[in-house]
Amino acid sequence: MAKKVTKSSARAAAKVAADHHDEIRWPFGTKNYLIFALALVANVVGFVLLGQGDMTLSVFLLVVGYCVLLPIAIMIEDKPEESKSGPEGATPADLAK
Repeated sequence: MAKKVTKSSARAAAKVAADHHDEIRWPFGTKNYLIFALALVANVVGFVLLGQGDMTLSVFLLVVGYCVLLPIAIMIEDKPEESKSGPEGATPADLAK
């Protein structure tokens, strides 16, 4: 027989889901996105130059974009702005007191 869902059990499940959602944070910050954008530009310019026949510069830009900048953009640890405020939302000025 199917279990009947009550309002209180639905609220409890929603609260557990909300608490779990607060623990998950996106690991990428502004610095990650800037380096990723630079890698994307290097790759696009590299492919455009490859289409025009410039083999030297295009290969260099593609290798730098894919093998250097993209891994750096993924691996660098730049915290998002919201997590830099300190414990329980305290600002650096509050922590200095």
